[in-house]
Amino acid sequence: MPFLNYHHLRYFRFIAKELNLTRAAEKLHLSVPALSIQLKQLEESLGHPLFERVRGGLDLTEAGRIALGYAEEIARNGEELLDVMQHRPQGGRMILRVGAVATLSRNFQLEFLRPALHREDVEIVIRSGTQRDLLVSMHAHEVDLVLSNQPARRDAGRPWHSHLLAEQPVSLVGVPEWKKKRLRFPGGFRDVPVILPSMESNTRAAFDRITTAAGAHPRLMAEVDDMAMLRLLAREGEGLALVPPVVVKDEIESGALVETHRIPQISETFYAITPSRRFPNPLVGELVGHMAGLKRIRRKTTRKP
Repeated sequence: MPFLNYHHLRYFRFIAKELNLTRAAEKLHLSVPALSIQLKQLEESLGHPLFERVRGGLDLTEAGRIALGYAEEIARNGEELLDVMQHRPQGGRMILRVGAVATLSRNFQLEFLRPALHREDVEIVIRSGTQRDLLVSMHAHEVDLVLSNQPARRDAGRPWHSHLLAEQPVSLVGVPEWKKKRLRFPGGFRDVPVILPSMESNTRAAFDRITTAAGAHPRLMAEVDDMAMLRLLAREGEGLALVPPVVVKDEIESGALVETHRIPQISETFYAITPSRRFPNPLVGELVGHMAGLKRIRRKTTRKP
């Protein structure tokens, strides 16, 4: 009876990616004859040739294209199996691996993770980076979810789910002395020093549209990707920073910073991006559900007269 060899499928995927036996063999650290034998054994098991020789290398046959789809699915299931098992290390503790976009508020990350932080049976690993890099890591089963201020674009190969966790208005904040100036926004912001997120931020684009439409031209004091650094610059007192209040929650409560202008036309969104997996990390669903419950409570509180 023919049988499938997991290693044969792995080698087949490499050859299908390179469409060249020599390059595939180099990446697999095998000799070309050894790789050819492995491919031949797979073709004999399946009963069909998977490649045909063309000028410059190889091309998939129709059977090869069908086999590649199954091989990719088998590889994903294998990665998921390892992923599920790695969530249950010895001692019964569970591991939650979180990717967080570098520009995301640390206070919001803490609020999301707080239920897991107080559990003795949970270990949390946090990775920081760009949304693009973190989504690649999630596809490779290196993180269980990605926290971001923007949803992820779905496609057939990577069916992400973007869960809107919270949406908050954005404010201009500064040291208390700025409150005394009684600046009118946006018209009175000509040459006012401001600290803004980078051009990749939705809030930055909205802020620029509003001030430009009003004929105001604030003076850009600093453009900052990192929310923690933006908060520190605001505390220096030289300019007003554009942030969601959650970013400077502690400073506002202590009086080190104040909201000078609430800008209802601009809001910051917070998303949890999760993969479509047969066996997802159960902690992900718990945390997303917890934030959904908090959002409902806040909505009801806001509607009360």
